[in-house]
This record gives sequence, structure tokens and C-alpha cells, in this order.
Amino acid sequence: MKTITSLTILMTAVALFMIVAPSNATETDNRIVSAARDSYVFKTYLKGDDIKIESKEGVVTLTGTVAQEYHRLLAIETVSGLPGVKSVDDRMEIKGKPPTGNSDEGISERVKATLLFHRSFGDSPIEVSVKDGIVTLKGIASSEAKKALATEYTADIEGVKEVKNEMTLKQGEETTIEKVGEYIDDSSITAQVKLSLMYHRSTSGLRTSVSTDNGVVTLTGKAKNAAERTLAALYANDINGVKYVVNHMTIE
Repeated sequence: MKTITSLTILMTAVALFMIVAPSNATETDNRIVSAARDSYVFKTYLKGDDIKIESKEGVVTLTGTVAQEYHRLLAIETVSGLPGVKSVDDRMEIKGKPPTGNSDEGISERVKATLLFHRSFGDSPIEVSVKDGIVTLKGIASSEAKKALATEYTADIEGVKEVKNEMTLKQGEETTIEKVGEYIDDSSITAQVKLSLMYHRSTSGLRTSVSTDNGVVTLTGKAKNAAERTLAALYANDINGVKYVVNHMTIE
């Protein structure tokens, strides 16, 4: 009699687990999809793209089309950093023919993306044109320092041979891309930092791990020297949404 009772209890417990587990998985998957769509990256940079997000037990599949290669990378990195995500299956396609390596189109894309991520240039858009690896910047800079910084950041992008900065200066109070009260989620911050470090020539080869908690970015990994370690923190600190950077990188 005791054996029958024990088996009954066991079978009941298994049945309840089978009912509850899928429900919990569904709730988690729904949260993942919702968090991705509500993220700063998706609502700001990817709002014009046709990206479909599906999640099954934490395994996320991304399909659809994006306008540029860096949009694809942003989507992947943003979703990868969301709580509950185990892996991301990228099945997205890029509209038209994606730029190759150090082609002018590829350089232009990397420069535009990097300047977009850095809050120093959020006061006005910067026009970027590239010819034979020579980058020309046009637009309005809020200060001489910001104009110089645009040149410095651009010169450090992979493939750039020379920078011609034709930006003009404006007078008045400086502003940034972040509006008062605007919230930038941690996964979006992490994605922007990762791509910025990847596109900058000085930090592209670093073995860097990036994590973000309430806007505080932590860098871990290895740098070849103190200058690389310092640059990684400098670039990360200027990304949209970053409050400050904790640099735990070590020097080889």
C-alpha cells in the first residue's frame, strides 16, 4: 500500500513539474523577446530594420533583414546580454551587398557607427565620406575639443589612412545624445561598448570581456601595455549610457 502511495505521489509531482516547467520557460521567453524589442539599441539604432525575434527555452533566433553589418552585430550583442538568454542563432540577412574589409564602404560604416555610439558627438550628426581610405568629416562641432576628438576617434578606426576634418564650430551650450530622463539598458550599453572596442584600431585586438550593471561597465581581459588598457577604458567611458568604468584588465 505504501509503495502504491509513493508511486502516486511521485507521478503527481512529475506531472506538476511538466506543467509548471513549460509555463516558466514560456514566461522567460516572452520576457526575453519583450526586453529585446524595448531595448535602447532596438528602439534607436534598429528601428528601421525588419528583425524577428523568437525565443525557445532561452535559445533566441534572429531572422529578417538589417540595413548594415553593424546593425546585425548590435542585434546579436544586445540579445546575448539579456537575462535568461543561453545562445543566439543569427539568421539575419543584410540588405544589398555588405561592404568588405577595408573598402571605403566598410570604413564608412565603421566610422559612422563608432561616432554614433560615443556620446561626445550626440549634439549633432557628423557627415562621413570616404575615398581611398581618406575620411572627410563634415557637420557642426560644439567645441574645438570635440572637433579634435572626432578626428582622433576616426583616425583610430580600422582601415582609415587619413582624416580631413571640415567640421565647423558652433557657439552655445553643449548637449548630448542622451535626453534628460532617457534610460539606456545594460545590454544596449554592453553591445555599444563591445562594437566600439572592436572598431577602434588600438583596441580591436584586445581580449576584452564587457559587462554592465546599472550603467557601470566592467572591463576584464588582457592588454599588451598600459596605453591599450587606458584607451579601452577611455573609449568605454564615452559610450551612450555609461556612468563610469571599472577597469580590471591586466597587462600581459
